[in-house]
Amino acid sequence: MLPIVLLSVVAAGAFGGQIWRERTRLHPLTLATASANGEYYAFGQALAQVIAHHHPDIQITVQETRGSLQNLDLIESETAQLALVQSDSPVTPSTRAVSYLFPEMAHLLISPEANINQVSDLRGQPLALMPEGSGSYKLFWPIAAHYGLSREDLELITVPSAQAYEAFAAGEVAALFQVMAPGNVGLRGLLQQRQARLLPIDQVAALQLTLPYLEATQIPKGTYDGALPIPAEDLATVGVRAVLVSHAQVDPAVIYRLTESLYQFRTELVTLYPRAATILLPESGQNLGLPLHPGAQSFYDQDQPHFLVQYAEPMGLLLSITVLGISGLWQLRLWLIGRQKNRADLYNLRLLDLIDRIQQSRDPRDLMELRQELFEILRQVVVDLDEDRISASSFQSFTLPWEVAISSLRHQEAILLGLRR
Repeated sequence: MLPIVLLSVVAAGAFGGQIWRERTRLHPLTLATASANGEYYAFGQALAQVIAHHHPDIQITVQETRGSLQNLDLIESETAQLALVQSDSPVTPSTRAVSYLFPEMAHLLISPEANINQVSDLRGQPLALMPEGSGSYKLFWPIAAHYGLSREDLELITVPSAQAYEAFAAGEVAALFQVMAPGNVGLRGLLQQRQARLLPIDQVAALQLTLPYLEATQIPKGTYDGALPIPAEDLATVGVRAVLVSHAQVDPAVIYRLTESLYQFRTELVTLYPRAATILLPESGQNLGLPLHPGAQSFYDQDQPHFLVQYAEPMGLLLSITVLGISGLWQLRLWLIGRQKNRADLYNLRLLDLIDRIQQSRDPRDLMELRQELFEILRQVVVDLDEDRISASSFQSFTLPWEVAISSLRHQEAILLGLRR
């Protein structure tokens, strides 16, 4: 017994140690965002703070990047485990969706001195774009192509948002294009101080023919100033969604807790980053544009009804039909058994009548006819048994009276033969 006890103690200790290691294990994660003064970076900082407060074992480091395309490269190389990207970004094989975040809208800011009244008027004008690799940079070109603009038609500077705002404020560029959540503080300053204006991007339905991921949306009246207001009316534009993604190999339990925190502690997120108020649970079956991480999928499926609950009514109907079918078959079987028994009882009654006639017979010729009748009954019973008109047990019950009848016949024949001698 001693080796068994020692082995049990060692196994229990190893098991307990494993549980302790799992509970005290740190999960360092790098979250790739965008420029340090952008919306992605601000949201990343808020998320890291909330997660650190509620899940100290999950340590999120927010990394400044050039934007969505670089973030996806960092995910693929596992340099980053989490990233914020626009929903129109071309995903890599290792990328998995965690959650939709806040909507982002295309902002095309026009200098008050510029004679630009529609997107095609940008031809020949200096334009500030976010750096290559950003979601804003990537989205601008298909929109520009729709309005007949190419790279050769524009005087471009591609710089981070802070430098782009400085260039616009200094009059170095006539326009600025950026995709962001509405209400950006930096953009509000440009619109208010320089009396700049926002240009609508209003051919959304046509753009969706080649860019189906775009959403038709509006920058609400007064978003950037309620007094003037700016914009003066709801402004048509195109939108995409910010999406939180992760590498496919990140621990599902960690992603589950991260996804849960987005919704469970949203009030705290909103306090740190107000636009987090627009984060909503995805509707059932909603496609986020790429595969869900198993951890996120587990969180979204937790409120789905159990299989038995979901299909209770059809299963109940099927069960009722099955019970009725079995009951009907059972009743049919009982009816057939009863019918077989009734048929066997008729043969038995005929045998009793034959036995009575045999005992009363005094003529050998009558006994011969009774013998023929007795064997005819046996033939009929055998045929009925073969064709399942009587059961095997009924046949067994028939054989006893038949043997009595044949014995009585032989006895009566012997008596009559003795009397004649």
